[in-house]
Amino acid sequence: MEVVYEDNHIIIVNKQSGEIVQGDKTGDRPLSDLVKDYIKEKYAKPGAVFLGVVHRLDRPVSGLVVFARTSKALTRLNKMFAEGEVHKTYWAIVKRGERGEVRGEKKYSDDGEWHTVENWLVRNEKQNKSYAYDHEVPRSKKAVLKYRTIGRSDRYTLVEVQLLTGRHHQIRCQLAAMGCPIKGDLKYGAARSNPDGSISLLSRRVTFTHPVSKEDIIVEAPLPNDTLWQALTPKK
Repeated sequence: MEVVYEDNHIIIVNKQSGEIVQGDKTGDRPLSDLVKDYIKEKYAKPGAVFLGVVHRLDRPVSGLVVFARTSKALTRLNKMFAEGEVHKTYWAIVKRGERGEVRGEKKYSDDGEWHTVENWLVRNEKQNKSYAYDHEVPRSKKAVLKYRTIGRSDRYTLVEVQLLTGRHHQIRCQLAAMGCPIKGDLKYGAARSNPDGSISLLSRRVTFTHPVSKEDIIVEAPLPNDTLWQALTPKK
């Protein structure tokens, strides 16, 4: 477990692919328990350690996860996430765009400019999968994101994504609907899996006003230890 930021009220951890943020039916030990153990040992906390889960990442996704260390921070962070006051930036390695699957044939653009994409997503609980439409349909929720290309190779592009809504599998579904599924994401159309079972989606950066101190918090996740990530990342 890698802690990238901590203070008395919040702790931000770099989640590894394969880890679950909170306990589920698999019974696997979640990241939240590992963070509690870390706090208990580091600060010699007696008894149970308080830790609030304010958002999650899909199991095969890596990157930043924010936890609350106090009830005050938890209440305020929950409100901030709900009202869009926490800004999350994702990086994804995607297959170079082909014909999109959304009716209307919206296609991915790799011109390096910001583009806004709006879809209506329907979640299938049994399949644990979302489906994208270009118009409102029954049980659908509007999904909006912005993206731009920041790196390229012959087969893949590196995409920076800003979420403007928070829907189930939103980035995975919307990118796939444009004909450029995330590398390794078999559920959404990738040709093959990554060797470690991950998908090439990283919660790269989180920016928000601290819920207690009101200071500006900007935290960035380290890149995965992978040659393709290194090759596609723009040099500073």
